[in-house]
Amino acid sequence: MGIFIDTHLMFCVCYSFLLPLCSSMSVDCALRKQFDLNVMYKAGDVILGGLFEVHYSSVFPELSFTSEPNQPICQNFDILGFKHAQTMAFAIEEINRNSNLLPNVTLGYNLYDNCASLGVGFRASLSLASGRQGHFLLDEACEGAPPVLGIVGDCYSSFTIAASSVLGLYKMPIVSYFATCPCLSDRQRYPSFFRTIPSDTFQVRAMIQILKYFGWTWVGLLVSDDEYGLYAARTFQSDLAQSGAGCLAYTEVLPWGGEPAEFSRIANLMQRSTAHVVIVFAHESYVIQLMEEVVKQNVTGLQWMASEAWTAAAVLQTPRLMPYLGGTLCISIRRGELPGLREFFLQVHPEKDFNSSYGSSMVRQFWEYTFQCKFAPPPVGWVDAGGTLCTGKENLVEVETEYLDLSNLRAEYNVYKAVYALAYALDNMLRCEPGKGPFRGNSCASLQRLEPWQLVHYLQMVNFTTSFGDQVSFDENGDALPIYDIMNWLWLPDGRTKVQTVGEVKKSAFKGEELILNEDTIFWNFESKKPPRSVCSDSCPPGTRMARKRGQPECCFDCISCSEGMISNNTEDFWSSPHRDHCVPKKTEFLSYHEPLGICLTTASLLGTFLSVVVFGIFIHHRRTPMVRANNLELSFLLLVSLKLCFLCSLLFIGRPRLWTCQLRHAAFGISFVLCVSCILVKTMVVLAVFKASKPGGGASLKWFGPLQQRGTVLALTSVQAAICTAWLVSASPTPHKNTKYHNDKIVYECVVGSMVGFAVLLGYIGFLAILSFLLAFMARNLPDNFNEAKLITFSMLIFCAVWVAFVPAYINSPGKYADAVEVFAILSSSFGLLVALFGPKCYIILLKPERNTKKAIMDRGTK
Repeated sequence: MGIFIDTHLMFCVCYSFLLPLCSSMSVDCALRKQFDLNVMYKAGDVILGGLFEVHYSSVFPELSFTSEPNQPICQNFDILGFKHAQTMAFAIEEINRNSNLLPNVTLGYNLYDNCASLGVGFRASLSLASGRQGHFLLDEACEGAPPVLGIVGDCYSSFTIAASSVLGLYKMPIVSYFATCPCLSDRQRYPSFFRTIPSDTFQVRAMIQILKYFGWTWVGLLVSDDEYGLYAARTFQSDLAQSGAGCLAYTEVLPWGGEPAEFSRIANLMQRSTAHVVIVFAHESYVIQLMEEVVKQNVTGLQWMASEAWTAAAVLQTPRLMPYLGGTLCISIRRGELPGLREFFLQVHPEKDFNSSYGSSMVRQFWEYTFQCKFAPPPVGWVDAGGTLCTGKENLVEVETEYLDLSNLRAEYNVYKAVYALAYALDNMLRCEPGKGPFRGNSCASLQRLEPWQLVHYLQMVNFTTSFGDQVSFDENGDALPIYDIMNWLWLPDGRTKVQTVGEVKKSAFKGEELILNEDTIFWNFESKKPPRSVCSDSCPPGTRMARKRGQPECCFDCISCSEGMISNNTEDFWSSPHRDHCVPKKTEFLSYHEPLGICLTTASLLGTFLSVVVFGIFIHHRRTPMVRANNLELSFLLLVSLKLCFLCSLLFIGRPRLWTCQLRHAAFGISFVLCVSCILVKTMVVLAVFKASKPGGGASLKWFGPLQQRGTVLALTSVQAAICTAWLVSASPTPHKNTKYHNDKIVYECVVGSMVGFAVLLGYIGFLAILSFLLAFMARNLPDNFNEAKLITFSMLIFCAVWVAFVPAYINSPGKYADAVEVFAILSSSFGLLVALFGPKCYIILLKPERNTKKAIMDRGTK
């Protein structure tokens, strides 16, 4: 690339490097070298550049550093490339006739042939950016409009990357109609690149969807040795692995420049491979060389899948190649319709004045190619060999040429949209109102002092609808809306070929990626007239299972007999029949409301809840009696509510585990029990404070245990548990799990705690409060009875601690639903223990011994 830059870099020196020196003088800038490239040119107020493949090969004479390098010789006229160039000229003529778009501004064009050569394409892009004039005069400030406002092209990703890498430094807008490499979406490297064709990232996903649709899990991949093919290969391999849609039998890179031995090796590999589907990401020049070897070695029986780069290659749709390529499925860019294009194409004539001193070399070459003649003076020996001379009177209508076939305008439609995108961006820029512009100081750009980056700003915001009804806009990476047609190459009985649309794949904001195929219309080039099978290994029959072959992709496996109870298409929810010939659902196990154990636990839970409500009602009804008033009425009510919650939370452990029940069961259990134990702890502390206050000089201790302090202590202690539960649920939340480790033929539904640390901290905090309550109550057990329930609290905490000490080992050693049953039993046992131990004696006195429910009786008991 350094040679090309050195031999024809034509930027004005003052324009790029010596700008400060040019502000005080008039400068005559001269091009270092004028290159004689194939060109079409039309003058205008604003010039748009274009890069097209009008020839698909070139020959470079020997380059020398001591002499002037000769010009490349372009060979093999490409009618499609010329058609693309003419479409750009048509779009510009149409815009010039449109009074609503760019009024008072005439667009011109400067279109170069890249000859399918990186060197020629790079020279052409620099020529467009630097201008065509041999000498041109800049004003005193070295300011003026750039030689071209924007460039449409190039068709190859490699060429576009090279041009964008350099021209992107100057923010020269480039709108490609055919470059699909995902790498071009990198806004950091290519800040001024746009395209009207989807990225290969979407094309790869489209092909994988087709593979899934037909069940092709074993395919070969061929890519060109350039950015287009190599990026596609990496993306395809990555996406195929992630999707699990299949495996690659082989991946080969088609060599650049043509190496017959390498193409022969690849064709031989395809013939020997068991993969019957071949995907090719390459331009037609690569495919042409490959097909020469395919024909030579008679490689048949393959289903070809073509990337959009060679979908419309007429040079491949010949009677010689269609026995091999018939039935090819192609990813094709969006088709459009351009009214008036045929009439414009028919106006092309070699003697027509293109308003350019450079003549119409492309048109002359097109004419010679179409009518198989030569203009005078002809090459030596042409006439003697029977060749004819072109007269200029030949009629395009009378000859069958792909140039006039407008039934499949795809790349042409992208060229058309690219030209209009630049035109609309320029139109929006020129309609800017002074003082309301998007640039510094709310300024607007002007045509006389236009900077390329200013047009890039407007190009990024382009949004218009074509006459065909398609919306054109660019995302933040310069990519257009992804949509492809799926094409099929038909080989008709009379030897003719036809390319038909059989579906589409597109992406929308509402439905995502969507594949639509009309399978009945697809032509299959096989005797069966059906889609081929392309798998490395057939699915294993019932009674056998897959065993992956060592060193082979996962799609290649052997089938071996299943172990007892297994079946080849086994899933975790099914088990094999006794004869291992079909699947039957596995039995499921969880603590259910319908089994005896679940019924007993549910009944006990509801009974405990009912008794708590009854005790609550008794205390409410007798709230003014000494027995109730002497036992801290508010804390007693709060304790009964917490016990009711403890009974009810046990129901969350019964029934099939769900996500919400798994998350809620331990949180509800932990908070309910901490609330309960906190009330008991505060009750004990109040008992000790009252006893201390009854002694001389101890009255001050009661001020720390008033009603407000009691409520605050209970709330604070409960909040700690709530924080523990929240941290547990956020960091490692319990989830439902289908466990098949206990029994092969049974699924055990259980809740995985998520974090054993969280569960241990939850239980540990409850245990800490319970032990603290027990110790304090034990210290107060010998206090006079008129200081209330220290003995009852001691006994209740002893029961509570005993239950939960026994729970831990039982829980750990209980599998499946029995672990839930053990936890429910522990909850109910400890809850019943607290309810009976704390409130049983009081209810006995209130209901059966009312004579002892007096202040005198209570005080007398304390003095005995």
